[in-house]
Amino acid sequence: MSISGGRFAGVEPVAPKGGARFHFDLPGAVQGWQADTSVEARGTLTLENVAGHSEDGARSLALHYHGLAPGRVARVATATFVPPEALTMSGYGLYASPTLYPGQTVRARIAADDAADGPVSCRLYMRTYGANDQLERVYGPEIELVPSASSTWEWRIPPTGGQPIAEIGLELGGTRGANGTLYLDYLTWDGTPEMELGRPHTGGNVWRRAWVDGIDQYERWYAEAYRLTQNEGTGLLITGTREWADYTVAAPVRPHLAARAGIAARVQGMRRYYALLVCADGSIRLVKALDGDQVLAEAPCPWQLDHTYNLALSVRGTEIVAALDDTEVLRVTDTDRPLMNGAIALVIDEGRVEIDTVVVRAV
Repeated sequence: MSISGGRFAGVEPVAPKGGARFHFDLPGAVQGWQADTSVEARGTLTLENVAGHSEDGARSLALHYHGLAPGRVARVATATFVPPEALTMSGYGLYASPTLYPGQTVRARIAADDAADGPVSCRLYMRTYGANDQLERVYGPEIELVPSASSTWEWRIPPTGGQPIAEIGLELGGTRGANGTLYLDYLTWDGTPEMELGRPHTGGNVWRRAWVDGIDQYERWYAEAYRLTQNEGTGLLITGTREWADYTVAAPVRPHLAARAGIAARVQGMRRYYALLVCADGSIRLVKALDGDQVLAEAPCPWQLDHTYNLALSVRGTEIVAALDDTEVLRVTDTDRPLMNGAIALVIDEGRVEIDTVVVRAV
C-alpha cells in the first residue's frame, strides 16, 4: 500500500527508529546498500539483514567482513544521486536531484559483534563527482570499535565546490586478516543545506544533472552557469528535496527580454512553489503557485534590460521574506494552505535569464 493510500485508509506510514532514512527494520531489507567491488575491497564484505543489535528497533544491517589488512579494506555504500552507470542510459533517462547536500548532518550508529577477533576501524565517507566527471572519495570521522562496543557519530557534510554527492558509505579497516561482523543500526541525515551552486572549478558536466530540467532550453555552452530560455509559459529548473523546510535561497538574476524571472523556494512540483519574480511591467512580486498563481505581495521595481537583480527568498514556518539587493522589500505570512517544505528552483517566464551562482543557507 502506498503512503497516500494508507492515509486514505487511516493507516499511518511506518517510521522506525525515529524516522531514520536507512533503518533496516523490515526483514530482508538492505535498502539499496551494496558492498564495494573496487580492487582494494572486492570480496571483503557480505551484507545481511538480521534481528537485534539495535537501540530503538528490531533489526540491523550486518556487515560481515573478511581478511582486512593494510591496503585491504571493506566498504559499503548507497547511492544519493545518479550513479555513473545510469548517466549514459539509452532510451529513457534518469532525472533526479541528490538527496544529500553540503551543510547537512549525517548520523549513524554501529555496533561490533562480541565474536570479532580484534578491533576494527570504521569511518564514514562520501563520493562526489569531480574532474572529468569521475567519482572522488571524501572521508569523514573515524572510530575504532573493539568487540561488543558500539558508537554513535555525526558528520556535517563539507562543501563540495558545487559537485553533486553520488553516494554515502562506510569503510572498515583492520590488521592481520581481521574477520568479524559490525551491525549498522541506522544511518540518516537532516538539516538545512549550506552551499553555493554554480559551475564547479573542477569542471565536468554531471553537476548540471543535479537540476531537474523543466525548461525549454538549458544550454551548457555559455559563460554563465545557468542560461535558461522559456518559449512559452513558465519554466523551472529544480534541485533539492521535499524535506527542506526553513532556509534562504539567493541568486543574482539577470533577465533578458523576459516576462518574469526569479527564484523559488519550497518547490513541490512544476506548479507548487513560492517564487520571487522581477517582472517586465516594473514590479517585483512574491507569487504562490498552488491551484494557479496568486500574488501574495508586490512592490515597484524598475525594469532594465540585462540588469542584475540580487534576489533572496527566505522561508521560515508560514513567514516568507523577500529581499532585493540585500534590502527587504516584501514580507507576508501565509496561513491559507501554506507550503511548508520543498526544493528550490530558478524560474523563467517567456524569455531568457542568466544566473551565475545560487546560494542556499539557513535562515
